[in-house]
Amino acid sequence: MDLATIMGIIVGIAFVIFGILVDGEISSYFNLASILIVLGGTFAGTFVAYPMQQVLDAMRIVSKAFSNKQIEAGEIINRIISLANIARKEGLLALEEASEEIDDQFLKKGIMLIVDGTDPELVRNLLETELSFIEERHKGGQGLFEMMGTLAPAFGMIGTLIGLINMLKKLDDPSSIGPSMAVALVTTFYGSLLANLIFLPIANKLKLRSREEIMRKEIMVEGLLSIQAGENPRIIEEKLKAFLPPKIREQLQAKQEGIGSNA
Repeated sequence: MDLATIMGIIVGIAFVIFGILVDGEISSYFNLASILIVLGGTFAGTFVAYPMQQVLDAMRIVSKAFSNKQIEAGEIINRIISLANIARKEGLLALEEASEEIDDQFLKKGIMLIVDGTDPELVRNLLETELSFIEERHKGGQGLFEMMGTLAPAFGMIGTLIGLINMLKKLDDPSSIGPSMAVALVTTFYGSLLANLIFLPIANKLKLRSREEIMRKEIMVEGLLSIQAGENPRIIEEKLKAFLPPKIREQLQAKQEGIGSNA
């Protein structure tokens, strides 16, 4: 579970509520018609902009923004080095048995291509093509939430215009102008809050998650091709560490040294 996403939303809502209560009443900010206009309009506009299946797929993808379940890049490098040692000692064919313990389908596919004796350039092309399609699927989910972030304030403004029109119909009653104006502006408040606290931040979090996953898979591609080329595991390790930021590199090195000293 990614606590940053959940805490960000909860803390954001808490501060907004606290800001309201400092000099107002929370009940003044609740209006059912405004909620229906903003939420209904945003989701309706999203269904118009995207096919039904893509919207449903994106709803499943959003779980990645709240999940922290992912294999660390350091763990992937260690796994690649382990495969490199097996290939060096027992040959490439021995990787088929080792692949049975691997859950990642992308890595497993690459191993089987190597075991089957596929040309290295073809292996790279096949894996990079799959990588491109994975990235495109991720962009679809990101774009959908960016669209929702654009639509929510727009429908908030539409709700405000509806409220102003209703208010202008009652200009003969000056006492109703203030409350009617407040209700009209609440719709814009809902649209801005949803866009800037939920939809756009989730789109950005999905973008970060996508970059992390693509980087992990690029490490796999480079590692598998290096194994196929028969490179020394130590050289492969140094090559793959180049994908990591210096801080992560140092942590991985310290962890390996700790394991070495305990062995």
